[in-house]
Amino acid sequence: MTEPLPHGFRVVLDPGTKQLTDALWFGGSPARVLRLTAAGQKAWRTLENGPVDSPATGALARRFTDAGLAHPVPPPPRNPPDLTIVVPVHDRADELARCLAGLDGAHPVLVVDDASADPAAIAAVAAAHGAKLVRRDTNGGPAAARNTALDHVTTELVAFLDSDCVPRPEWTDRLAAHLADPLLAAVAPRIRPLAPGTTAGRYTRAAGSLDLGDQQARVAPGTRVSYVPTAALVARRSALEAVAQGGAVFDPAMRVGEDVDLVWRLHAAGLRVRYDPSVLVDHEEPTTWRGLLSRRFRYGTSAAPLTQRHPDAMAPLVLHPWPTLTVAGLLARKPLVAAAGFAGAVLSMRKTLQQGDIPTDGVTRAMATAVHQTWLGAGRYTTQFAAPALAALLVAGGRNRLAAASLLLGPPLAGWLTRRPDLDPVRYSAAAVADDLAYGAGVWAGCLTHRTDAPLRPRVAWRPLRIDRKENR
Repeated sequence: MTEPLPHGFRVVLDPGTKQLTDALWFGGSPARVLRLTAAGQKAWRTLENGPVDSPATGALARRFTDAGLAHPVPPPPRNPPDLTIVVPVHDRADELARCLAGLDGAHPVLVVDDASADPAAIAAVAAAHGAKLVRRDTNGGPAAARNTALDHVTTELVAFLDSDCVPRPEWTDRLAAHLADPLLAAVAPRIRPLAPGTTAGRYTRAAGSLDLGDQQARVAPGTRVSYVPTAALVARRSALEAVAQGGAVFDPAMRVGEDVDLVWRLHAAGLRVRYDPSVLVDHEEPTTWRGLLSRRFRYGTSAAPLTQRHPDAMAPLVLHPWPTLTVAGLLARKPLVAAAGFAGAVLSMRKTLQQGDIPTDGVTRAMATAVHQTWLGAGRYTTQFAAPALAALLVAGGRNRLAAASLLLGPPLAGWLTRRPDLDPVRYSAAAVADDLAYGAGVWAGCLTHRTDAPLRPRVAWRPLRIDRKENR
C-alpha cells in the first residue's frame, strides 16, 4: 500500500539522512540512495517548510517516511481518540494498582485477569480504579489474555499496557495522533526500565532489551527497529482484525515473542508500524541477575517459532562479503587478505555509486565503518551461539587467543563507550557477555524444541546499498 501521507502531516529528517545533491538523498534503514525528479525536488521544498498539502507532497512524504529518511509528525488531533486501554494481568496486584494509578482516566480501562491465584485482589484493584474486569478461568499467557480483551473492545483504537508498566500522562493520546495516517496500524512508545540501584539494575537501565533507543523509526524486519514490544502499544482494532489467524489476533501458542509475530504480520499485510521515543512508559525490570538472565533466556526461545512463521524476517547476523573478508583477514592475522577485502569493499562501492551517477565522497570511511560493524556483529554472534568454541580458543592460547578475546570483549566494550553507563567497563562487559550467553542458550533451546537450525544461520547480503533508480514524482 502506497497511499500518500495525509494532508496536515509534516516530516522531520532522520539524523542519519544526508542530501548529496538537489536530486539525491542518502540514508534510511536499510541504507539507500533516493533520486528525485524536478517535481520531486519542488515537493520537497514545500515539505521542508510546511505540511503535506497536495497529492505530490503526500506521495513524497510517504516515500521518505517508508524508507526511513524522514519521520512523520502528525497534526494536532481535532477530537480525543476513541480508545480503550487493555491491561492483562496474572497475579501482581500491587503492580496493577500502580499501573492503573498512572492512567489519566480519560479512557475506559479493561483489565483481563489471566487466572490469577488471588482473583479477589485483582478485582479489588480494578474496582478501586473504575476499570472493567474480565476473568479467565485458565492461564493462557499474554497472547490469550489480549485476545480475550479484544472480544470486549468496541472502540476504534486499543492501547495495550502490561500491568508492570507505569504510564505517563496522555501517553495514549500522543501516540494515537499518529493514527491519523490510515495506513498506520500501530505505534509504540519508548519503554524505559524501572530498575533498582544494584549492578543488575544499572546494567538494565543502560542496555534494557525493551528500550529501543531515542531515535524514532518505521518498524519493519531488517531495519534499525525491527519490532516493538506490546508492553505498551496503541493499535487500530480493524488492522489487528485484518491480520488475525483463526480468529486470534495474537498467536496463543506463543507465550514469548507473540508481539514480534503480530508486528511482522502487520508489516507483511502492507500496513505501517511506528516507534515514537518521545513518548515514554516506564517498565518494571527484574531486580536480580537470576531474574534478568532467565528472562533473556525466555526471549531467546522465541527465535525458533518466529523463524518458522517468518522465515525471511529473522537473521541472527547479516554479512556483506567484502567487509566480512576484511574482518576474517584481521582475525586470522593475514594482512594481505584483510587489505584485499577492504580494497574490494571500497572499489566495489565506488563502482556501484559511479554507475548511479552518485558522488563517491566518504566511501573509504563508510567501508571502515562497515568493517567495524561486521566485527561487532560477528563478536555478538559467536558469543551467543559459539561460546564453547571461544572459550576453547581462549584456554588453548596461541595466536588465536587475541582474535577470540576481541570477539568476546569487543562488543561490550564498544557498548560501554557508546552508552557510558553507571557501571565500570569490567562489570558492564561481564554483564553484557552474560546477557548474550543467556539469550543464545534460549535460542539453542528453542532450536532443539522446534527441530530447526534456521535461527542460527547468518544471511549474506550481496547488495550493501539500495539505489532507487525509479524517479520519484
